[in-house]
Amino acid sequence: MTETTPRKRLGFFTRLLDDVPAGTRYYYAKEQIVTAERFGFDTAWVAQHHFHADEGGLPAPLVFLAHVAAETTRIRLGTGVITLPLENPIRVAEDAAVLDLLSGGRLEVGFGTGGTPSSFTAFGLESAERGAVFGRHLQTVLDAWAGRALAGGDRLYPAAPQLLDRIWQATFSVAGGERAGRAGDGLMLSRTQPRPQENPNASLAELQNPIIDAYLHALPPGRAPRILGSRSLFVADSRAEALRLAEIGLNRGAERLIAAGHKVAGNSLADLIAAFDVHVGSVDDVIESLRSDETLERVTDLVFQVHSVDPPHPLILRSIELIATKVAPALGWAPQEKFHARRFGAVG
Repeated sequence: MTETTPRKRLGFFTRLLDDVPAGTRYYYAKEQIVTAERFGFDTAWVAQHHFHADEGGLPAPLVFLAHVAAETTRIRLGTGVITLPLENPIRVAEDAAVLDLLSGGRLEVGFGTGGTPSSFTAFGLESAERGAVFGRHLQTVLDAWAGRALAGGDRLYPAAPQLLDRIWQATFSVAGGERAGRAGDGLMLSRTQPRPQENPNASLAELQNPIIDAYLHALPPGRAPRILGSRSLFVADSRAEALRLAEIGLNRGAERLIAAGHKVAGNSLADLIAAFDVHVGSVDDVIESLRSDETLERVTDLVFQVHSVDPPHPLILRSIELIATKVAPALGWAPQEKFHARRFGAVG
């Protein structure tokens, strides 16, 4: 098995899906990231989702991360991802450059082509155009950060050449993995992804290991690999409590998918856990489950999110604590700096 780094980085990914007003969602997410930093997590990530409150709840990730940067001191802050086709690329380049300076160089920038097709219409685009627009916008961002002349001759102020080495590309495909590797960017692997018709029961590792292979093969000589493996994980003090909350969250997620015209195989809790690629249970349960995922041995950045279980905020804080103090150490992770553990919201 490929050894990609002497020390894995541990990350927390929040999608801001609490059933509360938007302002409270942002407060909760900030508190979760502050907690993750306190327990030694290396990175925190947020996604960008437009319009649909039940998908991600955050259309402006750089604005949000600027707020979080002011409340934290060490944890690295990442976008996973900015939907670049829907953005003005020069504004993205400017905002990211300013945020990186204000945060003390802690920004990681994940880019993607975009998710919900209907969101493109409001931006005057068609979803089918996303690939071509993404390519043009990404090149503009790269030119701006590098300090190269833009259309008309102006150059970005402040330039941000340091960010060129902190770009990540999200993908579901082998071709996408090869593209990220060829560019020397980081590779972002999703917590779950669609199964091909010819192999509907494929494990996540069976789908993602070929992507990693393509990425490593295409990576320029001397370029250190950066491979982020995101996984859905919720750990509680007892298996019964974790499964009770998982059943609520996963059924809610299944209902949304069905309403959107998708199929969900089976309707038992075990079926839903398998369908959503969720690791859930007590500390021992999730350690055993994660150890069976071969992909995780190859990633440089192991990133956990509670979606699609979406437990209440106090239990997310408790899950963060259990991951940092019990689960991640069992997988070989150790904090870079000693942290001061503090008990949060015990279950039950």
